[in-house]
Amino acid sequence: MTDELQSEFANADDSPGLVLWRLTNSWQAAQRAALQPFDLTHVQFVLLASLTWLRSDAPVSQRDLADHAHTDPMMTSQVLRALEAKGLIRRGAHPTDGRARALTATQKGAALANAAIVSVEAVDRQFFGQLEDGELRQFTDLLRRLTATQRNAQ
Repeated sequence: MTDELQSEFANADDSPGLVLWRLTNSWQAAQRAALQPFDLTHVQFVLLASLTWLRSDAPVSQRDLADHAHTDPMMTSQVLRALEAKGLIRRGAHPTDGRARALTATQKGAALANAAIVSVEAVDRQFFGQLEDGELRQFTDLLRRLTATQRNAQ
């Protein structure tokens, strides 16, 4: 028995999981700082912006929103209650599903999402700005592919 870590990687920096962990933590810290003036957590912003994005003629259910954002339905429900308490969303009766709630961003919520996204996208531009246009598209495509693969495996 050895007290050394028995990893397949000779160098920790070669572990894609560790590299992703480090990158994610740095990116999330930058996003938290950008969203602080708006009194939104990152998950609150993601759900509010997603709801504003999904706004259409068809009602948006909590399940639709959780699927779009790839969030846990129970956590989504808790965050939606917080957004509703802040007056940023409304949850009403769903017109075709008696068990579901129809979600809408209030005018205040949509305005906040549109103000906050300016800061969020500025952080993204700065954070990912080291990648050239082609690299950024490729990086995003790879992330999208990994996301879809994981989503299909669940």
